[in-house]
Amino acid sequence: MLDRRETRYERIFDQLRELIEGRSPTALAAMATICALLHAKMPHHLWTGFYLVAPGDELHVGPYQGVVACQVLRTGGVCLRAVETKRPVIVDDVHSFQGHITCDPRAGSEIVIPVMDDGEVVAVLDIDAAERGSFSEADVAPLSRIVSLLDSLLSGLPRG
Repeated sequence: MLDRRETRYERIFDQLRELIEGRSPTALAAMATICALLHAKMPHHLWTGFYLVAPGDELHVGPYQGVVACQVLRTGGVCLRAVETKRPVIVDDVHSFQGHITCDPRAGSEIVIPVMDDGEVVAVLDIDAAERGSFSEADVAPLSRIVSLLDSLLSGLPRG
């Protein structure tokens, strides 16, 4: 039997597929739609957004929902760890993550899902929650599935 969060992710995926497939003109438009729906439908999300890989080993903020974001991430941090490892990163307590970049001091936990194109990370989906331990491995597959809705649009994404 599916738990509430899994069921919610299923509904969100179905809604996003309807909104994105054959309708979103660009990856950025689809990213904005993903952020808006995830942020509205997942009440524990404090910040939901994308960072785009940019020149010089930087990440630049893309579409997001929440308080004003760090515009450029240069060193350390959870997002850059996901880029370096090409794997999702879950942090139960961001305050204990060495090198954590604090954009919003209210954040307690974080999950980052890489957006891959031809084996390279081109962006990351970054989600913060106020409560520590808000994310687990159970969030990785449904969020990765949601990110996969971008696959056919990534060729037009600005590259770093």
